[in-house]
Amino acid sequence: MMPVTAWLLYLPVGLLLLALMGAALLFWEHAPARNKIPRAQKRRELALQQMAALAQRLRQQEPSLDPKPILELPLVKLAQKLRTDELSLESVFCSYLEEALKAHGEVNCLTDFLGECEEQLQALKKLKKSERGLLYGVPVSLKDLFDCKGHDSTCGLAQFLEKPAAKDGVVVKVLKAQGAIPFVKTNVPQMLLSFDCSNPIYGQTLNPLNLKKTPGGSTGGEGALLAKGGSILGMGSDIGGSVRIPASFCGVCGLRTTGDRLSYSGIAAVVKGKKSVTSVVGPMAQDVDGLVLCMQALLSEDMHRLDPTVPPMPFREEIYTNNRPLRIGYYESDGFTQPSPSMVRAVRLTSRLLQDAGHQVIPFSIPRIEHAMNLYTSSGFADAGATLLEKLKGDIVDSSIKGLISMIRLPGPLKCFLAWILKYIEPRMSKQLEIFRGVGTPKKLWEQHTAVEEYQQEFIAKWRSLDLDVLLVPALDPAFYIGYPAKAGVSTSYTTLFNLLNFPVGVVPVTTVTAQDEEEMTFYKGYYGDSYDRSFSEAVRGSLGLSVAVQCVALPWEEELCLRFMKEVETLTKNQREPK
Repeated sequence: MMPVTAWLLYLPVGLLLLALMGAALLFWEHAPARNKIPRAQKRRELALQQMAALAQRLRQQEPSLDPKPILELPLVKLAQKLRTDELSLESVFCSYLEEALKAHGEVNCLTDFLGECEEQLQALKKLKKSERGLLYGVPVSLKDLFDCKGHDSTCGLAQFLEKPAAKDGVVVKVLKAQGAIPFVKTNVPQMLLSFDCSNPIYGQTLNPLNLKKTPGGSTGGEGALLAKGGSILGMGSDIGGSVRIPASFCGVCGLRTTGDRLSYSGIAAVVKGKKSVTSVVGPMAQDVDGLVLCMQALLSEDMHRLDPTVPPMPFREEIYTNNRPLRIGYYESDGFTQPSPSMVRAVRLTSRLLQDAGHQVIPFSIPRIEHAMNLYTSSGFADAGATLLEKLKGDIVDSSIKGLISMIRLPGPLKCFLAWILKYIEPRMSKQLEIFRGVGTPKKLWEQHTAVEEYQQEFIAKWRSLDLDVLLVPALDPAFYIGYPAKAGVSTSYTTLFNLLNFPVGVVPVTTVTAQDEEEMTFYKGYYGDSYDRSFSEAVRGSLGLSVAVQCVALPWEEELCLRFMKEVETLTKNQREPK
C-alpha cells in the first residue's frame, strides 16, 4: 500500500494533469471558432479596403466634392434630389462610403462591405426617370443577418461563418427594386441574445454619443452607424426591442412592424420555429419621414409577389395623412422595472405637448405585467435553451451572454433548487431559472401558446374599453454602460411587452438627460430591490446629454397610424426647449 506521504507528493501532479486535460479539452472544443474567426476578420479587413478603394475612385471623379451638404440632407430630400438628377449617384455614394468608414474607425460598427453595390450603381444610371424607384440611389445599411448573395449572415456565431447566402433575401430584393443600394452590413451581439453589441468575431461596437456606453442591441451596429451619419437608412430586426433599444440609445428613429407585414424570408435566425413571439423586420432612420418613405417603398407589389405569405397590403396614405385628434393612452411606468427619471420626464413632456395640441390623453395601466414577462421569457426558452447551446458548439462564448448561457447550462434539478433558494432574495431571477427548465411537453407548449393568445386579447380588450387610437409609453433609456445589459436584462420589459403582443411600435427621440435627471437617479431604488434594480441604477448613470426617447404604439397592422402618431410626437418635441 502506498504511504500517505507518497499520495501527497503525487496529488499536485495529478491536479496539474487534470487542469492540463481540461484546458486541452476547452481548446479542442473551441477549435472550430479559433480557426474560422481569424479568417473572418481578415475577410472584413479586405472588404473594408475594397470599400475605401471604391470611395477613392469616386472621389477622383469629383475631387472638389463637399460631402457636408449631402450628409445633412434628410432622406426624403436626398431621394428627391437623386430621382431628379440634382445630385449625382456617385457624389452621394462617395459621401456615405467615406462617412461610414470614418464611423467604423471610431465605433467598430461594420462587418462587411457589399462590393456588388458598384455594379448596381452603374445599372441604376441606365434607368429612365420613369423607371426610378422611391429609393433610387439611396445607400442603405443592413443588419448582419440580412441575406445578401455571396456574403455570410453570421448572427455573431462562428458556426454561421463561411456559409455565404445563395441569394438575396426578400427585403433586400425589394430595396434593390426600389433603387436603394445596400452597401454595408453592421455588427450584432452574439446569437442576437443581448441588447449589448459584442461578439467574438467582430468585437464590441461603441455608442458614438458616449464611447463608454453600448449602442444597444441586437441592431446595435445600425444604431451606431446611423447616429454617426454613416448611413441614412438602415434595416434591422426586432424580437425583444432589437430595433427600438438601439434607436433610443443612439438618438435615431426606429419602427418595429407587425409580424408578417414585411417578409422575413432570407433573414438568418439562431432559433427557428418559435410561434408565440417571432422576430420582425423594422427600418431605422434619422427621422420619421425617412421611416415613412422606407415603408412606402417596401410595401410595394414586389413584397407580396416575392413572398406570398405577406399580405398584399400597400401603404395606406389616407391613414397616415389623416389629421383628426387622437385618443392617446399613456403610462409612465410598466410596474416591472422602475423607469429612470428621464424616461418619466420624456412621457410627461410628450403627453403635455400632445394634450396642448388638441389630442385626448388618457392614463393606461398594463394588465398583469409579471405574467406577461413570464410568457415572453418562456416563449424564447420553451426547449430549455437546447437550440441555443447547439448553435454555440465549438464557439467562444462572448462575455455579454456568458452569464445567461451559464444559467441555461445548469442541470434541471439544480435550476429548480436555485430558484427555490432565490425566491425571496432575487424573485425575478428565481422565476427565470424556473422558466429556463423549458415547457417539458408538446401539451405544455400548446398551453403556453394559448396563454399568449389570451393575454393579447385581454390587453386589446382593455385598450378598446378606453376607446384608444394609440399608446404613448417610455422607451428604455438612457444608454447603458458596456457590459450592463447582461446584468439588467429584465429592464427590456418596456420593449418585450409589445413583441409578446405583436403590436407595431416606433421610437422617437424627444429630449436628452438633464443634470436634474442625474441628481434624481441617486434616489433610485427599483421595485424589487434585487440585483437587476441595482445594476439598472449603475447602468444609466453618467448620461448627461444622452438621448431620451418615447415609444409610440398602435394595434396590429396599423403601421400607418403608428407612423402618423410618431410624426406628431416628433413635430411637437423637435423644437421644445429643454429644462436646464
